Amino acid sequence: MGVTPTEQKIIDYLEKGDKRALDLLYEHYSNSLYGVILKITVNEEIAQDALQETFIKVWKNASKYDPDKAKLFTWLFRIARNTAIDKLRSFNNRYQKEIQIDNSNVYILPTGKLNQDVLDIREHVGRLDEKYQIVLDALFFQGMTQQEASEELDIPLGTIKSRLKIGLRELKKVYDP
Repeated sequence: MGVTPTEQKIIDYLEKGDKRALDLLYEHYSNSLYGVILKITVNEEIAQDALQETFIKVWKNASKYDPDKAKLFTWLFRIARNTAIDKLRSFNNRYQKEIQIDNSNVYILPTGKLNQDVLDIREHVGRLDEKYQIVLDALFFQGMTQQEASEELDIPLGTIKSRLKIGLRELKKVYDP
């Protein structure tokens, strides 16, 4: 396979672990690789991330490049293509897992079955001991996870769990006498 002097220089730098290879790779191939990635992802932000990740993968796997098996651009193209596909899949999976409020029936509550006497939960939480109020507020009204509440409130995770359990038990007395 015919190798241009620039390609040979890049290959030599890659084999030696010389960081000048990255500069040359970026200078000579970034536009082409970005075009390939953007065509796959159809999103500039994802494409930019994928391009950066491509160069990181190229650098980490430089020792695996074999000029007898593929031209340098072909090797780079495959890494860029696979990275773009992985990024796109990751983005799509994350997007599908997000709660879609427009498509949700969570907020469609049949009001006839609600006990109007116990509708104001904040008021009932306010009647609990302060240590339970703080935990319930962090977990339910601020949307923190138990770990986040533990770190934010500087309370051990086990204590957060105990206070949550006790606080919910006390609220159950109000809502389910």
